[in-house]
Amino acid sequence: MTAPGRRSSTFTRLLRHGFTDPSAAERLLESGQLAPIKADPVLLEALGTTADPDLALLGLVRLVEAQGGHTAERELLDTLVAAKPLRDRLLGVLGASAALADHLARHPGDWRELVTYEPQDLHPGVAEFERGLAEAADPVSLRVAYRRCLLSIAARDVCGTTDLAQTAAELADLATATLRAALAIARGAAPGDAALCRLAVVAMGKCGGHELNYVSDVDVIFVGEAADGADESKAIQAATRLAAHMMRICSETTVEGSIWPVDANLRPEGRNGPLVRTLSSHLAYYQRWAKTWEFQALLKARPVAGDIELGAEYVATLAPLVWHAAERENFVADVQRMRRRVVENIPVAEVDRELKLGPGGLRDVEFAVQLLQLVHGRADSSLRSGTTLDALKALAAGGYVGRADAVQLDDSYRFLRLMEHRIQLYRLRRTHLVPEDSADLRRIGRSLGLRVDPVGELKREWKRHRAVVRRLHEKLFYRPLLDAVAQLATGEARLSADAARERLVALGYADPGAALRHLEALASGVSRKAAIQRTLLPVLLGWFADSAEPDAGLLNFRKVSDALGKTPWYLRLLRDEGAAAENLARVLSAGRLAPDLLMRAPEAVALLGDGDGGGLEPRARAHLEQEVLAAVGRAAGGEQAVTAARGVRRRELFRTAAADIVASYGTEETPVVADQGALVDQVGGAVSDLTAATLAGTLRAVVRDGWGDTLPTRFAVIAMGRFGGHELGYGSDADVLFVHEPREGVDEHEASRAANAVVSEMRRLLQVSSADPPLLIDADLRPEGKSGPLVRSLKSYEAYYRRWSLVWESQALLRAEFVAGDEDLGRRFIELVDPLRYPAEGLGEDAVREIRRLKARMESERMPRGADPTLHTKLGRGGLSDVEWTVQLFQLRHGWDEPGLRTTRTREALAAACAAGLVSGEDAAILDEAWVLATRVRNAVMLVRGRAGDTFPSDGRELAAVGRYLGYGPGHVGDMLDDYRRTTRRARAVVDELFYGA
Repeated sequence: MTAPGRRSSTFTRLLRHGFTDPSAAERLLESGQLAPIKADPVLLEALGTTADPDLALLGLVRLVEAQGGHTAERELLDTLVAAKPLRDRLLGVLGASAALADHLARHPGDWRELVTYEPQDLHPGVAEFERGLAEAADPVSLRVAYRRCLLSIAARDVCGTTDLAQTAAELADLATATLRAALAIARGAAPGDAALCRLAVVAMGKCGGHELNYVSDVDVIFVGEAADGADESKAIQAATRLAAHMMRICSETTVEGSIWPVDANLRPEGRNGPLVRTLSSHLAYYQRWAKTWEFQALLKARPVAGDIELGAEYVATLAPLVWHAAERENFVADVQRMRRRVVENIPVAEVDRELKLGPGGLRDVEFAVQLLQLVHGRADSSLRSGTTLDALKALAAGGYVGRADAVQLDDSYRFLRLMEHRIQLYRLRRTHLVPEDSADLRRIGRSLGLRVDPVGELKREWKRHRAVVRRLHEKLFYRPLLDAVAQLATGEARLSADAARERLVALGYADPGAALRHLEALASGVSRKAAIQRTLLPVLLGWFADSAEPDAGLLNFRKVSDALGKTPWYLRLLRDEGAAAENLARVLSAGRLAPDLLMRAPEAVALLGDGDGGGLEPRARAHLEQEVLAAVGRAAGGEQAVTAARGVRRRELFRTAAADIVASYGTEETPVVADQGALVDQVGGAVSDLTAATLAGTLRAVVRDGWGDTLPTRFAVIAMGRFGGHELGYGSDADVLFVHEPREGVDEHEASRAANAVVSEMRRLLQVSSADPPLLIDADLRPEGKSGPLVRSLKSYEAYYRRWSLVWESQALLRAEFVAGDEDLGRRFIELVDPLRYPAEGLGEDAVREIRRLKARMESERMPRGADPTLHTKLGRGGLSDVEWTVQLFQLRHGWDEPGLRTTRTREALAAACAAGLVSGEDAAILDEAWVLATRVRNAVMLVRGRAGDTFPSDGRELAAVGRYLGYGPGHVGDMLDDYRRTTRRARAVVDELFYGA
């Protein structure tokens, strides 16, 4: 007897053998059921090797209790002690699966299934499982027989007799036998239906791939044909009834639980399509309507039950379509978008616990392997395996995947699948979430052989394998492209030139030959530059492929690399700054403007390297002006000074464009910016501030070069149009007015000559041909338009506006804002025009009618011939002009008594009109959405084409690039145009009501 306060020796031994509740275990051992063997050391040793010794002991006690008699109990216990194979199998199962322990308690004789240890028992196939299910005559007995077979699979699994691949194959074979048994029961219940039709059951998913989980939906597709002499319509109806009955037999819950759901949703049209189709109907669907993912799913199609000959004919008929799927437009993008959508649909709280669907999970491996199979399987039949690990092995053997990568991926996939198996085996429930409870994690860890610190070791291993998968699954597709152009070790398989071109075409490269030459130039050699680029290129190729212009992205990267490749900071930037490489890839493949700006001064790539995004933040006007004026001050003459100012402008235009592209495309670290209006405001503000700073610097340079420190006349630049509204786009001219005022004692003619000379020189210097983009100055909004003088004195403006001003000039002055030169003169000019643009008591009806007449005339006369009015962003229906004229009419009519309307900015004025009750919130939102969208389209066109435009491009690739910038994936340019038309149509309806009073 143990002394009070001291632990028994049994208690201590139980702790040593891995029990977490030794007190409860000691009581179970002392119970009558285990009395005959409790002292046998073999029992504790065996329990201690299980995943959960406490669970195993409890399950054993329940099993002994369920034997129902002394003789049966003695048989079980004697066999348990004497036969090590039974002991390891039985206790292994009881320690890993509470659900199978429950089954044994309900069916206490089934433990005898684990006694046999013959060679044929070690690796059973479909025939052996069919024999095991042969006596099942109804759904309940089928469930019992299924669990009995499952018991033997689990026993071999937990004891290590079979590895992961063998276990998954056995589970698929058991599913095949079960589907056949269920179909036989359904046929027996409806012999008339069975006689009318031929019905094939084609396994899909993991069952079709011969790699099933313990608990998983069994995906199937049904194919039906009429039996000889039967009516096809009636035959398909009969086949449908049989198929539905078979599904119910497997899926419905009875007193013995359920087997697993049979899921037929991978069929044509999904759950909306007929359950059973003829072979010709299947073929017609896949030829005309099937999406890329449906061909991907067919990789695993395998006939398993019913009319096997018909099932084999189905697979053979569709195979040519499967192996030509990679030729479909946007094939790779479709597959990758499908993968991203899966991740996005995971609840945020579960992402980090998702073993199957989360980043670095099983689906990443499976998607990558299937993608490669579809690209190369057409030419290489050795890749056409439905089993992931077999396909991965074949890809490595053929050089389509690097061997080292394949080995690592195989190892990680096996570990993650084993985790999945152990999680599901415990309760036999369909789940892919890693549990959070430490007891569950301990059981899983011990079942995987992690015995020192099961929980800690499991978490570390899981994290490591997830990281391996995340690192490799995307590179898997791109890295062999480098091997195809690199020097490999003797005996190492490589991607052939044809296979490499095939893969590049699948990625969307229009000129795979040129792409391979670029890769060879970038990755060849033993220099540090080549080594770093070999590491980066697999990832960069993926980012380029995610754009509409992968060829341009790769070519531009080669140009930047040629220019900067020997610069140490550039190589460090790409190697060490995670954001820099992706930002660079996005910028280089998004169109012509940003790469052109970068190529003129490649060192600007440094702006992309600030990991927190600060490098791409727009700079304030004051800082820009300070830098420009300092550069002008250091220059020797006027031309050199303006060249320096234009150089700053080029760099800052690149910063703005890069920030816009990165925000619109999104990166791994930074999601796409959801507020499109904020992006428009950021671009408009940044380009307008930059233009103002450039004009200020140019004015300083011209004055200094011609007159020294002081011009004979005060001089100011007034921004107009989009410039004044802080809404300039990348390709916008600078609309301005020039005003001067002679200094005291200076003759007016001399002052006027000086002012005109300044304007002429500013315009000339800002358009001189150079590496920097020109800045065009447009002064057509001045009094008398092109017929009037380029520059007037303040008195001249006052006289003109007092006597001759027209209503359109008052409207144009709504955007007037001082931007450069003499600040006091600029302020007085604004004071002069305020009464014109915000007339007391608002506009009269005659003026309103005149504005409406001008707008209608502009719509009819200025629209370019042949342009689609529904897609012209400036003059088209619901476009920029419609929204701006509507907002400006509010300003002219109500600006005198609504201070919020006294702004040069369209969106601010629209918001103020809404706040003042002049326009409803709904109508204001419709107008704002249309204006923002039209502005985004104009910006996109300039970014993509490198030149300004008011309509969508006609070239397919350019149109796709505009769509990508606006958030539309490959193949969705039609949706983009439809959305644009719908948005602007709604805006035009509001304009008709608010502007025209319709």
